Amino acid sequence: MAGQIIFVIWRESIEALLVIGILSSWLSRNDPGGREGRQARAYLWGGVAAGFATAFLFALMVLGFADVLPAGARDDMMTAMIFIAAALIVQMVLWMRRNGRTLKRDLETGLSEAARTSRWWTVFLLAGIAVAREGSETVVFLYGMLAGASGTGTLAVAAAIVLGLIAALLTYAALQLGSRLLPWSRFFRLSEAMLLLLGCALFTTGIGNLIGAGVLPFAAPLWDTSGLLDDGGRIGGIIASLTGYRAQPDWVTLGGWIVYWALVLSALSLVTHRMRGAAQKAG
Repeated sequence: MAGQIIFVIWRESIEALLVIGILSSWLSRNDPGGREGRQARAYLWGGVAAGFATAFLFALMVLGFADVLPAGARDDMMTAMIFIAAALIVQMVLWMRRNGRTLKRDLETGLSEAARTSRWWTVFLLAGIAVAREGSETVVFLYGMLAGASGTGTLAVAAAIVLGLIAALLTYAALQLGSRLLPWSRFFRLSEAMLLLLGCALFTTGIGNLIGAGVLPFAAPLWDTSGLLDDGGRIGGIIASLTGYRAQPDWVTLGGWIVYWALVLSALSLVTHRMRGAAQKAG
């Protein structure tokens, strides 16, 4: 569980830092100076603060709504949040696959228009939407993860969040140095694969919850690899929480894996096909 939290905070924070870094860098290169320059930066950091506030309010709404539900409905909501978190992870990967290459150009185009018209609210909205989006997604991810786990203490969760933030800041700093070992494009490809595995882990947990609730049938295991890697052990448990691995899967779990990866690979293939078509038309 801690590994899942650290990874999600790390990845989501890097995306938010990337957008904020692009905005801040552009303002530094095109600093209008004087009062207007200070105003532009005030709008930037005001947007960041507004994004954090929006994500925090969303978290309070989710927790408050869960508290007023009866026990049975709360369990159903937790299972639903697990599947929503898995779907959002896949959607995030697809969005970055479609927009990652043009993200910087699109942001800078919006900034150029804002500078030309002195409408710095654009900077506020770009920063606020980026932080609110990543923050709200993180809320859903964390709620889904915690719903699928038991015995996770508040202190452990807080420590994992802090570690994830520290890891994100260090990774962002390293990537900004332009290291040839891990450029941004390679980083996003690697993290995409890790995100999709985490999505599979959440989807598998949701399937397990549905089996436990009697919605899906319970079946005998198809095989047992506990002797090689026990998903209840320390190492196996970490791998299971990050990839969806099960040492004793039944046919329902196996079917869940097949459905998940079939949908993911089909969606990735469709996005790639559309991108190639758009590139050919542009060329």
